[in-house]
Amino acid sequence: MSVTFALRHAVNAAASINALRPMDGPRSAVPAFLAGWLTSELAPQLLAATVVDAGAHAARRGVRTPTDRIGLALAAASVAGLAATIATGSRAGAEMDAALAAAGVDAPGRGPVDWRSSSRPFAYRRDGVRRIRNLAYAPGGKRFHVDVYHRRDTPAGAPMLLQVHGGAWVLGNKDQQGLPLMVEMASRGWVCAAVNYPLSPRAVWPDHLVALKRAIGWMRAEGPKYGGDPGFLAVTGGSAGGHLSTMLALTGNDPALQPGFEDVDTSVQACVPFYGAYDFTGESGIPAVRMRVESKLTRMVLGKDAVFPESYLAASPLARLHADAPPFLVIHGTNDSLIPVAEARDFVGRLRAVSSNPVAYAELRGAQHAFDIFHSVRSDQVTTRAAAFLDWTRARAGSGTTPEAASAST
Repeated sequence: MSVTFALRHAVNAAASINALRPMDGPRSAVPAFLAGWLTSELAPQLLAATVVDAGAHAARRGVRTPTDRIGLALAAASVAGLAATIATGSRAGAEMDAALAAAGVDAPGRGPVDWRSSSRPFAYRRDGVRRIRNLAYAPGGKRFHVDVYHRRDTPAGAPMLLQVHGGAWVLGNKDQQGLPLMVEMASRGWVCAAVNYPLSPRAVWPDHLVALKRAIGWMRAEGPKYGGDPGFLAVTGGSAGGHLSTMLALTGNDPALQPGFEDVDTSVQACVPFYGAYDFTGESGIPAVRMRVESKLTRMVLGKDAVFPESYLAASPLARLHADAPPFLVIHGTNDSLIPVAEARDFVGRLRAVSSNPVAYAELRGAQHAFDIFHSVRSDQVTTRAAAFLDWTRARAGSGTTPEAASAST
């Protein structure tokens, strides 16, 4: 029993250390992500469980053997590490506020840590919000379905938001990601849609993007049934979804990416990518990005006939930057084990150099990949700030603010 107790808390301590300082290297990236993500975002629950477990063991057996003492020491180390992780996550709101302020975004409506919400990480329902599942936006089956979230009273003229799931372009679906933000925005009166799209290897670039542009066309046509305003549509997504939402924002109304529906308006009025991939050629010079570019995964996404660099540039947000890009809020964690934070920094720097619209960048200390998938101390603060940014972009568009006017006022 004492040995099992000690081993259990040795694992807990290792997970706590990894959450604070993830294991480095390509072979450890996935395990470092999985352990660090869950430990970081469920740290309050894990801390409580650790204290209860250690207290129960001490009450039941006392501290009679060296193994007992080792186990309790490891439990104490876990508690310290988890407390540090919670403290780091609790500062996410301030980090987001600073990022918005630095970009000139006056976005009210932000609040303190909602401990009640973070204590129920997988409770996504909210009174007054309705979810309509599995609406077809194009023929082809479930990979062409959306779920619509809207307020039950269906306010007219509501802005719209499209959520694009991640999963390395090869897995995932609309039911798994972005749910806290979907519910938050719907409760604020937005019409939101979480979308599926065809996956690799069956789909090859740009099939993913073409399908999502069809989804935008569907939202503009069908969104008014739920109160949506076709004149304002924002996009968001994480990881591969961050890449795809960014590409949607940077390639609006590109006829080459709209075969058979060239006249459909696929423009985007705001973009909030989470921990996205932005460089498909390695031009940023980041070693981890070069490894991804040369990987089997990228070849699978681009197809066996892909030619470097032409085919790779076609899928790279860095190759699509332009002055008329919509307002962006780019969000990335410093502890991301799957997509390096340096990639987001490079993308933001290059986009700011050319864009006439605001580009906010929030770099979240201690955040892992996928930190926003469920409610947590960190993710709830980020959700409210992302929502405030989206509300601000809507108000800015509604007031007729032009990039030139915004520049003149600063």
